[in-house]
Amino acid sequence: MQATLTAAIRKTLSAARIVPTTLPDCGGLQLYLLAADFPQTALSPQEMHAALNEPAYWIFCWASGLALARKILREPALVRGRKVLDFGAGSGVVACAAALAGAAEVVACDIDTASLAACAANAALNRVSLRLAGDFFTLQEDFDLILAADVLYDRSNHHFLDAFLQRAPQVLVADSRVKNLQVPPYRLMSTEAAETLPDLNEFDEFRQVRFYEASR
Repeated sequence: MQATLTAAIRKTLSAARIVPTTLPDCGGLQLYLLAADFPQTALSPQEMHAALNEPAYWIFCWASGLALARKILREPALVRGRKVLDFGAGSGVVACAAALAGAAEVVACDIDTASLAACAANAALNRVSLRLAGDFFTLQEDFDLILAADVLYDRSNHHFLDAFLQRAPQVLVADSRVKNLQVPPYRLMSTEAAETLPDLNEFDEFRQVRFYEASR
């Protein structure tokens, strides 16, 4: 798995290495992530084009995903015995945490096929079972809970918030970019400090993750 993921990212980032990384305060949960010693030199024109047009979100564990995974593992009753969807799964950190916390079924949903491959690899790394899905709107089923981390950075994604509530009675969103989500019935529940791994030296304001919850 590690070699396959490294080969995949080297198509766009020639010096990249993917390594298993144990996440802090996550009960031993591991992900295949970009090695922390990745060269910080300038990208070639080809690499820059690929990074902008085909961003490999799955090579990082973003702060919001890390915070949501920690919350799930601290509060397993959120997911235990429930059918859960992780929307915009990326690396699959939230999906893996939900499975480890006892969810009855977990679907990792992402339109990026590379992300789904990473989700499958990370599920195997953590010895959990995930079901993979692409387009959210092709899923003809309901869920007990929908989880989403770092999906609101683009305002064009906000329409998903209504769509989530049509498919699940409870939605929990984690976001470090949106300070005041004004989309009823979503409400701010709490905040938590977290960081992106490997460290991107983000501003402190992006290390504060907000949890928004909605139910019907």
